[in-house]
Amino acid sequence: MLSERRDMPAARRFFRRALGNNGVPDRIVIDKSGANLAGLEAVNVILKFTETGQTINILQVKYLNNILEQDHRFIKRITGRMLGFKAFHSASATLEGIEAAHMIRKGQFDTNSLNAFQQFAQLAA
Repeated sequence: MLSERRDMPAARRFFRRALGNNGVPDRIVIDKSGANLAGLEAVNVILKFTETGQTINILQVKYLNNILEQDHRFIKRITGRMLGFKAFHSASATLEGIEAAHMIRKGQFDTNSLNAFQQFAQLAA
């Protein structure tokens, strides 16, 4: 659905800027947003005729953002009070630690009858 703020030209500008900074990916997964789809299709037309002829495979999953947001809201809760990270490696290490602790809490590791602290210490070693 296109609206006053989520229109095709805005989506096309966003994707062109993102592709300019990060390169052209093989595929992009988006939700069922009409603006994102229209913007990516416009970018695909531009890519097809200007560069190597490579196009981006567009995968749409309804309510994708809701699933991602629900799983990562614990990270937002912890990092929301922070002023930000000074360096990429410190941000990466901090987020990996937070996600590992959350995965242990959710029971996504093979426990081997260890408690959460023992599992975390075993991963850190």
